[in-house]
Amino acid sequence: MRKNNVIPDRHLRIADQIQKDLSSLIRSEVKDPRIDLVTLQSVVLTADYAHAKIYFTTLTGDPDATCEVLNEAAGYLRSLLFKRLRIHTVPTLHFYYDQSIEKAIEISRLIDSINDESAIK
Repeated sequence: MRKNNVIPDRHLRIADQIQKDLSSLIRSEVKDPRIDLVTLQSVVLTADYAHAKIYFTTLTGDPDATCEVLNEAAGYLRSLLFKRLRIHTVPTLHFYYDQSIEKAIEISRLIDSINDESAIK
């Protein structure tokens, strides 16, 4: 019987390392005025490490323009990431704006308005 030599949690560790390295690379290497205060929320890797979905938020600026710039710089960031990571396959990077914080604020606002209305009655 063949023994499975998979390192536990390797998938998560690689995703975390990609997130850390990309945060630093975006801050230092991407010189575009449309990018300001970008925070990487999470990295989701495919099982074969061929693609990575990177979810980000931005405090200022247009999220669509930021997404466009990051996706344009994805090839350059991938080449820089290849030099930092010690893995055989560096994934193709795909950036997506994470709207979960905005949705959470909206839900919180709705709950507060319902609580205010019930307190008045």
